[in-house]
Amino acid sequence: MRPDVSRWLRRRTFSAATWCAAELAEAKSARGSSVSVVLPALDEEPTVGTIVGSIRRALVEEARLVDEVVVVDSGSADRTAAVAAEAGATVVDTATVLPAHGRVPGKGEALWKGLHATSGDLVVFVDADLVGFDPQFVVGLLGPLLTDPAIGYVKALYDRPLHTPEGIVPSGGGRVTELLARPLLNAWWPELAGFVQPLSGEYAGRRELLERVPFVSGYGVEFGLLVDLAGLAGVDALAQVDLGTRRHSHQSDAALGRMAGQILSTAIARRPGAGRPSSELLQFLRTADGVEAVSWDVGVSERPPMRTVRAAAGEPGPRS
Repeated sequence: MRPDVSRWLRRRTFSAATWCAAELAEAKSARGSSVSVVLPALDEEPTVGTIVGSIRRALVEEARLVDEVVVVDSGSADRTAAVAAEAGATVVDTATVLPAHGRVPGKGEALWKGLHATSGDLVVFVDADLVGFDPQFVVGLLGPLLTDPAIGYVKALYDRPLHTPEGIVPSGGGRVTELLARPLLNAWWPELAGFVQPLSGEYAGRRELLERVPFVSGYGVEFGLLVDLAGLAGVDALAQVDLGTRRHSHQSDAALGRMAGQILSTAIARRPGAGRPSSELLQFLRTADGVEAVSWDVGVSERPPMRTVRAAAGEPGPRS
């Protein structure tokens, strides 16, 4: 493992259990900060109300850690907007935010317009399809931001159980992460290889940083934010927090393929120089002490065309 990644993992990986809401509310008050939570949503009627309600009760009314909860609806065909409003969220539609900029499809569009529709100094983004949501997720993401001024952006890490016909695979989720995002980061941005869940949909940042980077309109938004914020503020300004287990609905292989295509386009648009990529790949295992990084050599060698080998050795070519 690269020494800089090893140091970053030790210094910038935290556990959500480190902080409690009341403690962070005091820190927020002392700093004169404000907190907004944004939930991008498209047809999430079954889950959005529970998430909004739990944040309102635990973090707005009781702890007073969160100042506003905003659901950004991307034109849902179900009762997502009504359920979110009934649970206490401010609901905005992507069509009505920054109308002069039009409306394009995709999660990143909802996040970008959610940033505009809120006012908090610290902004927490939470997916609206989580099952068994715990308000401690928000507490954990805010912990590093409210206790260390050098940290500007925090991503979640977690286990993602995958439901299959044979049962639940404890860490089977995150297929696009393992098959695409992690290899891309290790190859072209190896300094970011320490992120356990680079595509996690739960993250928080300082508005002053978030408003200085672009938001990719589709599923490449998380990858783009990670790379762009590292380039803007430096890797040491980024951190990750272990939230334990995250459950949500899983998509079909075809849908994951479309997601992967958007992430690949995002990565190619940001690709650094044309040199050979790094040959190291970091993967992560859950252990009793947290997560453990495992390093693999995925470098490849290319053999020259056989015709050039034969010509260099003075051998005759194959018979026609």
